[in-house]
Amino acid sequence: MEYTDQMKNRLKRIEGQIRGVLKMMEEGEDCRDVVSQLSASRTAIDRTMGVIVSENLVECVQKAIEDGEDTKEYVDQAVNLLVKSR
Repeated sequence: MEYTDQMKNRLKRIEGQIRGVLKMMEEGEDCRDVVSQLSASRTAIDRTMGVIVSENLVECVQKAIEDGEDTKEYVDQAVNLLVKSR
């Protein structure tokens, strides 16, 4: 699978969010604000995983169809990846 610039940019933004959280902690910011930012980071990570899994699924299903294979296994694997990530 090829990881797109969009995927990489998402992770770079998340990296910036995490750095921001560390700075907040070092500055003694309120715990509610820190947790709020951590929650936003987690949501961004979850969405990035969804993008990666869905892009990979599309590629795998297209190839399976071209090869005359059943696609159910690929869908099941993608669902399992997303379920296990939570």
